[in-house]
Amino acid sequence: MSGRMTRERVLEVCSGLPATTDERPFGPETAVFKVVGKVFALWDLDSDDEGVTLKAQPAYIDALVRDHPWITRGYHMNKRHWISVLFDERTDAALVEDLIVNSYDLVVAGLPRAKRP
Repeated sequence: MSGRMTRERVLEVCSGLPATTDERPFGPETAVFKVVGKVFALWDLDSDDEGVTLKAQPAYIDALVRDHPWITRGYHMNKRHWISVLFDERTDAALVEDLIVNSYDLVVAGLPRAKRP
């Protein structure tokens, strides 16, 4: 995908992954995407800042934060395992899509084999 990343595209990518649910345990303003009951993406829909929080491999988080000013350690999350991706004119939409899929894959890899989609 080229161009600016949008809320609609994030919701579309997250929803398009197998066995994914969009739950709202914190109210209608927070989208929580889960695979087999485990969180892989969160979005505060009421926030003025557009962005998504994703699970990431701890080994890559330092490099992502260093190399991309629009990526920070996870807001209100375990900073060792989560990143927050803010959307602005610098954001690489293709990388965001890859990070969403990687977040999903990390969660799936942690599921018992019998529960993996």
